[in-house]
Amino acid sequence: MYESIILDNKTRCVGLNIPDRDSLSIGIWIKVGGRYEPQAKCGVSHFLEHLLFKGTTRRSGEEIKRAIEGRGGSINGFTTEEFTCYLVKVLSRDMDIALDILSDMILNSRLTLNDIEKERTVIIEEIKMYKDLPMHYVHELLAGLLWPNQPLGRFLAGTVESVSKIKRRDIRSFKNRFYNPRNIVVAACGKMQYRNFFTCCEKHFKKIPRSLKSTFRRAEVKQRKPQYKVLFRDTEQAHLSMGLHTFGRNDPDKHALNFLHIILGGNMSSRLFRELREKRGLVYEIGTHVKKFQDTGAFVISVGLDDKKIPKTIELILRELRKIKTKSVGAEEFNRAKEFYRGQLLLALEDTSDHMLWMGEHMVGEDKIPTPQEILDEIEKVTADDLMRVANRVFKNSRLNLALIGPTKKTDEKKIEEVLTIR
Repeated sequence: MYESIILDNKTRCVGLNIPDRDSLSIGIWIKVGGRYEPQAKCGVSHFLEHLLFKGTTRRSGEEIKRAIEGRGGSINGFTTEEFTCYLVKVLSRDMDIALDILSDMILNSRLTLNDIEKERTVIIEEIKMYKDLPMHYVHELLAGLLWPNQPLGRFLAGTVESVSKIKRRDIRSFKNRFYNPRNIVVAACGKMQYRNFFTCCEKHFKKIPRSLKSTFRRAEVKQRKPQYKVLFRDTEQAHLSMGLHTFGRNDPDKHALNFLHIILGGNMSSRLFRELREKRGLVYEIGTHVKKFQDTGAFVISVGLDDKKIPKTIELILRELRKIKTKSVGAEEFNRAKEFYRGQLLLALEDTSDHMLWMGEHMVGEDKIPTPQEILDEIEKVTADDLMRVANRVFKNSRLNLALIGPTKKTDEKKIEEVLTIR
């Protein structure tokens, strides 16, 4: 299904031809992100991603954007804890120029002092903005509880202090170390001829010099009892994020965990949505998601609510976790979750951009891409007994963390501590 080659310098290139599309989505994936950074240089991955859009020795930043947007395309980038990606979506006829621009950004970025200082100010304002958004910042607090004093527990963009101290030599050194062929995947999905795609990859990416693969500090989990952190903010609404330690993205129980996510908070038919919003009217926003890293992860429940309803809401959430540990999911609910899981996977892969993201993340993280059918076959093997077993594996006091931002009083913290137990 997917066609791939490895260039002489070890850059991996993978493509999927979808002939009935007019678009082509291309991503340059670098196996480096926030967890690869030393504490003193926290935020350097994100900083570098911003700077690569500021211009190269061949093109200004404006010329980079115009070259793609002037053809009806789009260009963007993002940084995660484990990856950095630069991506474009263009008409398939513009594949060569798109790869030329992306490789130019990777190979020939200027990283001038003027650009660095201007972008430093932009990023510091971005950090301040997110700290002022409790719906976002509560997740940063939760990460600090889940992985304290570790890269995964730090804010991805860095802190005002760390970003203020990052020097040009730090950025150049970081790029030279991690932006090397062994860490790079070129992924493309859409209308293409494979021979043409691989020829373009060879032309544009063969000049990247070889280096060593990147490594990161493995996550450490030493938690023994429930933990919580409350940050007072005079807001109209409190924001709560509850997280439980899970496992790496390739763990055999990964699909069963996704079933639990769907059943508990993955859509408007989920247990938490129906119980807390539809039945009791306690909250407006409630949902779950699963954070997946190479060696660890977290099951996260997010809620926006009135601060007077916090203890009751926590009690009800934990009651649902206890229930799914002790009572098997019925056949109808199980099959509904399975069909939702299957349908969401297939619908996501219809879009060339989403499919490219699927390809790139799997290839850069695992060095292989499962076919959709392989994933569907794995989903089919999951049973209701698996869900109960995994719920008992994950939903424990020794894995439970809670972060809260809102107008919470000290007396309320005592109530939170009293109810924060799964038993």
